[in-house]
Amino acid sequence: MKRSTAVPVAAVLSALALTLTSCAGSTDPSTPSEGDFVSGGTFVTAVGDDPGDLNPFTAVSPDTLAVVSLAYESLIAVTSDGELVPWLAESWEETGTEVVFTLKDGITCSDGSEFTGQTVADNLNYNADPANATFSYGSVIDEKISATADGATVTVTSTENNPFLAVNVGTIMLVCDAGLADPTTLSDASDGTGLFSLDDVKPGDTYTFAKRDDYTWGPGDVTSETAGLPDTIQARVVTDESTAANLLVSGEINAATISGADRSRLDGAGLTHTGVRNPVGMILFNEKEGRPFADPLVREALSIAIDRDEVGTVIADGEGLESISLVTKNPLLCVADKPEWTLPDTDLDRAAELLDEAGWALGSDGLRYKDGAPLTIKFVYNAPTSTHAAAAELVKQTWDGLGVTTELSANDAAAWSEQLWSTFDWDTGWVQIAPGGPVVLSTFFDGATPDQGGLNFMWVDNPEYSALAAEASSATPDDTCGIWQDAEKELIERFDVFPVIDNILPTYQAGAIFDQPNFIQPTSIRMLG
Repeated sequence: MKRSTAVPVAAVLSALALTLTSCAGSTDPSTPSEGDFVSGGTFVTAVGDDPGDLNPFTAVSPDTLAVVSLAYESLIAVTSDGELVPWLAESWEETGTEVVFTLKDGITCSDGSEFTGQTVADNLNYNADPANATFSYGSVIDEKISATADGATVTVTSTENNPFLAVNVGTIMLVCDAGLADPTTLSDASDGTGLFSLDDVKPGDTYTFAKRDDYTWGPGDVTSETAGLPDTIQARVVTDESTAANLLVSGEINAATISGADRSRLDGAGLTHTGVRNPVGMILFNEKEGRPFADPLVREALSIAIDRDEVGTVIADGEGLESISLVTKNPLLCVADKPEWTLPDTDLDRAAELLDEAGWALGSDGLRYKDGAPLTIKFVYNAPTSTHAAAAELVKQTWDGLGVTTELSANDAAAWSEQLWSTFDWDTGWVQIAPGGPVVLSTFFDGATPDQGGLNFMWVDNPEYSALAAEASSATPDDTCGIWQDAEKELIERFDVFPVIDNILPTYQAGAIFDQPNFIQPTSIRMLG
């Protein structure tokens, strides 16, 4: 059985070793054993915002995905250390254009109906249809991919070479027949094969999932009878980090992602955490015609003006990691153990020269103008992220010193949606994407722009990157990762993205332990006495 596609195992493990080492300081050296587990009770996890529509086909926001992933499963599971393991599929075999999955026996849906190979094929074909506009379409599946079923065997075929075919289609969340027949029913209910199914919804407050008593097909042979599983999972909306930290310390919740100053008291209280790499210092640019960053000279100038050591220390809260790839989520496809690119040194004099070269002349008032208009940059950042504002202020001070009029804009979820996808009224800022592989990355940097229904909200047009992406997509498994890494280097060297620094986004644990490959894996939760 082949369980990975074109992913250098050493590279994946090296990348994750760096991640895990960064967490080691706050991890209790005594690892709980099965004797420490207590079955039953309610596992409570905090989410930072209301998840809204729970349809897994269209879920986009991290909070929504964190909630819907409690009820839905995929053919392949990805572990916290990047390994691909059987989930709904017992095994799979693949070539560059075909993958054949064999399902486990006895899989059923939360409503008791049978989950078949045809259900899988129908799911994949639904996602492959552009008319359905699913989140997976265009990133891990498209109309070049089709699926057929013969009993428990599902054959997925691509009309073009696809070195990531198994992992891409194998990690799509799958819906049961009733939900597939009418996806509108999934907005406030679940219809999946998961160990837990949605039982109660209180919008803006809590989303409660109940454990099934007939589950036998989990990763690592987890069943409904596995010791330490809770009876229910509750996703509770907690919008303030300090409040979530208080609830962790008091034992009222079992899990919450805490990225700011409250981490020190949680560490002091002896709480452990797991975590995923987070491109917290990633800067993206709006290259739409008419915006200042449409000019690569301006992108380069303002990038090399940033003091990465100073700004990175602030935004990563003193726990920064060198960015090694633009791919930061599991399964970490084509991530090497060190970056293929080198970020330039800070150089304010060169930055000023580049702005002069771009036609932004310094006026007598200390501001830069072109054709009578000032060089005004709208810098956006995430209001709830505690370190974003302070780091943005440092960038503003530097850029203002060069004669730039820098306007800081703190965004909530509604503002992000409006500015990035509707009005396009932004220039740069702490804007992050966190794909699990280079193909997903390419949908942001090489795909259609939002006005054409695509994800390229930066309006990037990088011919060298596009050519390498096309070459990598048709390359052999042995060659594809090297080409994708060259493509990523093109984005860095053209200043289409500037990764100042990464860190670990920690999810703290209280009264329970769990794995978090990207989101909390419900079959991994173990309640502690």
